[in-house]
Amino acid sequence: MKFIENIQIAFSSIRSQLLRTIITAMIIATGIMALVGILTAIDAIKYSINSNFALMGSNTFTIRNTAMGVRMGHRGRRPKPFEQINYDEANTFKESFKLSSVCGVSMRASQVATLKYGSRKTNPNITVMGGDDNYLKVSSYSLNYGRNFSVQDLQYGNHVIILGSELVTTLFPNENPIDKIVAVGSNKYKVIGVMKERGSTLGFGGDKLCVLPLLHVKQYYAEPDASYTISVMVSDITQLEMAIGEATGLLRTIRKVPLGEEDDFEITRSDSLANILIENIQYVTIAATVIGFITLLGAAIGLMNIMLVSVTERTREIGIRKAIGATPAVIKSQFLMEAIVICQLGGISGIILGMLIGNVMSFQMGIGFIVPWVWILSGVVICVLVGLVSGYYPAAKAAGLEPVEALRYE
Repeated sequence: MKFIENIQIAFSSIRSQLLRTIITAMIIATGIMALVGILTAIDAIKYSINSNFALMGSNTFTIRNTAMGVRMGHRGRRPKPFEQINYDEANTFKESFKLSSVCGVSMRASQVATLKYGSRKTNPNITVMGGDDNYLKVSSYSLNYGRNFSVQDLQYGNHVIILGSELVTTLFPNENPIDKIVAVGSNKYKVIGVMKERGSTLGFGGDKLCVLPLLHVKQYYAEPDASYTISVMVSDITQLEMAIGEATGLLRTIRKVPLGEEDDFEITRSDSLANILIENIQYVTIAATVIGFITLLGAAIGLMNIMLVSVTERTREIGIRKAIGATPAVIKSQFLMEAIVICQLGGISGIILGMLIGNVMSFQMGIGFIVPWVWILSGVVICVLVGLVSGYYPAAKAAGLEPVEALRYE
């Protein structure tokens, strides 16, 4: 009963100083909103990264002449580039790698291409890849309809193309694209296949993609120092480390790396890259937490000021309560409850706003609504702590007033 009575007294006091209470609650709400909103968005990013790389499979690895270069700010080291992996080296590796696996060779031709069909065209942000017959599989794409590259397509570099699902939606909204002719820059290609929709996250994968035969890209798009990417998908995940070891030895032999020198290429596991991205996001989490706590510190100071003013304004009231039997402990608990209630009013508002703001990013990524229970509970606990810290001194001051002196106060 005393708990409920303290809450009722707290709301009665809040109504008597409504404007100051609203301002303080808004400051607290801003801090909690920043904390919950940013951390909810980060949870959405982590979920999206894990989902995206799960599509690639944990049984794949990629060989490039340089690391992916995932860095945060200026603290990360710039990846060391090595001599490019040329077309012959990549194909020799593919033909010589005997472990039970699927091996594909690819090269990015452009990331700013525009595709045209009749009067329709895409935005100039389409990725053009050159790939072999295994490219779709090792990249975790699959055909929705049509066919993959044939031996003749790859051997002669035929003018054929496989389209991502988003390109079909843009260029062929009401017709079958198979055997139609599309233009990529000044070149024209016959559509032979359409990939299933996969979605896009942070620039990885995506449906704004088209694939050309690897030899064709080598002939028409490759720069003199172009480097090719080798992707390997092992059939049994327990053989992944063995496959990486064998791939390392084989490519060192092909590239004639002297014994005792470091590898002049980089092998990256798909799940390792996801872990690197998530690890780097922790810096954003720390920054968001610091920003939120700085805002809450300002709110705590404002709340303490309000409570001290409240103690001064209610000195006679405190004297009357003590005169009719209220103990210092009761007075202290009433003022602490008032501080906690103000904090919770701001905290609940901040949590709701933070969830809505954080889920804007979640919906943009196509993930759906996320309820960050951990951050919600953390926000409630933080508000209780802020209320206790901010209200303790004013509550102690109120509890320590002498009844006679308090009754004389005007």
